Amino acid sequence: MSSDDAWLRCGGRLCLDFANTLRNRARVPRETLAVPQDLRRWLEWAGVTGTARPSARDADALDLARKLRDALDRAVLAAADGALPAPTDLAFINSTAAALPLPAPQLTVKNGKLSHAIAPALSPADLTAGLALVAQDAVALLPSPEVRRVRVCGADGCALRFVDRSPAHNRRWCSMERCGNRAKARRHLARTGRSPRPDGGG
Repeated sequence: MSSDDAWLRCGGRLCLDFANTLRNRARVPRETLAVPQDLRRWLEWAGVTGTARPSARDADALDLARKLRDALDRAVLAAADGALPAPTDLAFINSTAAALPLPAPQLTVKNGKLSHAIAPALSPADLTAGLALVAQDAVALLPSPEVRRVRVCGADGCALRFVDRSPAHNRRWCSMERCGNRAKARRHLARTGRSPRPDGGG
């Protein structure tokens, strides 16, 4: 992949944006994490890791990334439907998340009151540590009420995953800039009696 434009921030969660690195799921899936450098660049693009030199372990990290992506996608879609995710998927997500322990909670006194301190930002350079942060976001999402708002884009061939935060909870498209506008254009062309051009989807 030669540019970042194949990666999208329309999932509403880090773990869903990561799931969306496998594109066109409803048709012929297209892999955007083809080589370890793609994974490194995605983690940097997503703000998960800092810049670091390639490592001999990067190929293993890419294999881990694809397995994590499949596990968290299955788990999130199951939970969104009100079902329990497979124990093997939960175990895989948990083991990946454990690769980077979260900072210990801290206390501080601010304005004369006891409060929690803000943990320092993590910016790991190791790919496995970066994937741990993706897995930790899935760990936070899965038991939360928000998981029931996870949707699959309704456009033909897209199937991107996203959190529906619309007031009516009836969002159909991954984004209005992408599939929403395409759907509007097709409706307009149908009203005018013209045929739309073929659409490659997500």
